Amino acid sequence: MKIDIIGAGICGLTTALALEKRGFKPNIYEQAKLLKPVGAGIILASNAMQVYKHLGIYDQLKASATPLDSLNITKPDLKVISRINFNYFKEKYNLQSVAIHRGKLQQILLENLHHTKIYLDYELQSIIKQNEGYRLSFKNEKSITSNIILGADGINSRLRKSLFPNSIIRSTDQMCWRGVTNFELPIQYKNNLYEAWGKESRFAFVQLNTNQIYWYAVKTFKNDKNELSKDKLSHYFRDYAAIIQKIIHATPLDTLHTTVIEDLKPIYQWHDNHICLIGDAAHATTPNMGQGACQSIEDAYAIAEYLKTNNVTTAFEKYQNARISNAHRVVYQSWQIGKVSHWKNPIGTFFRNTLLRLTPERVNQLQLEKLFELQK
Repeated sequence: MKIDIIGAGICGLTTALALEKRGFKPNIYEQAKLLKPVGAGIILASNAMQVYKHLGIYDQLKASATPLDSLNITKPDLKVISRINFNYFKEKYNLQSVAIHRGKLQQILLENLHHTKIYLDYELQSIIKQNEGYRLSFKNEKSITSNIILGADGINSRLRKSLFPNSIIRSTDQMCWRGVTNFELPIQYKNNLYEAWGKESRFAFVQLNTNQIYWYAVKTFKNDKNELSKDKLSHYFRDYAAIIQKIIHATPLDTLHTTVIEDLKPIYQWHDNHICLIGDAAHATTPNMGQGACQSIEDAYAIAEYLKTNNVTTAFEKYQNARISNAHRVVYQSWQIGKVSHWKNPIGTFFRNTLLRLTPERVNQLQLEKLFELQK
């Protein structure tokens, strides 16, 4: 089978690797002229690391990342109100959840692709059904004929817009700033992800390697995203712990990656004929559970497994049936977390924090166990 992947992000590259492991030689068409890594980190939770263990790159990733012992939800002063122990899942799955720079993950994926051709500066412009396949036209005035197409082209997927033009991207009215900077964390914060919840804002940080940390800051805007400015970050988070102020001041503002947090309103059809959507193109989620990339990585593993043993139509149907329930659950729960974490009312935030504090850690573990089980 000739398989063409649209998009060379984490989802597209992981899909290509998974397909190679099953004997395929895919092509990737990427709109960027260069594969430049976003200056940000990424959390690879147990479900993603299970996939990468199957694909044979777990040890490389672990050697280039920081192992995570826990996720801590805190007050702005970093007083912990809820904790999830990742070591429980380390023992269960015999692998480690990690924090890693996106650029390093991208590099490792590229180094392990041996039979995949990647075409840069190929921004998809149109797709036309033909008798024996599809004609894909790109903005560089080139075109190809394709028989099997996997859309890994993200939340603004042109393939999805072509197949399902009524799909809706939803804004949370929250601005997110992401940064990577050189910073020496005090020992009590190392190997742990901290996310501090305030009023209509939150701030998180995690160690990436010996010298660097990754952080993100989120704030609600009222009317227009332009009312917020990265130049005022230290002001927005003035009521947070002193170390958060130090992290902000240690980061050059021109290196920040700024986005409005959005997701894709769940759609219930991911494929049509020999075209199938994967990753954010199918189920883009807000980042509040750290599962956006992880769900895409699961997609990559599943689609390759089904294409190996089924005809294309059956493979796409099995893939959707296996993945859609869990992916949509993540979209829903992540959206709710994003709203709850930004409550402003002091009475509401008090009861929210109290509920988090009183929820047994075992309850949190049981919820994640269902999330981390691969759907195959």
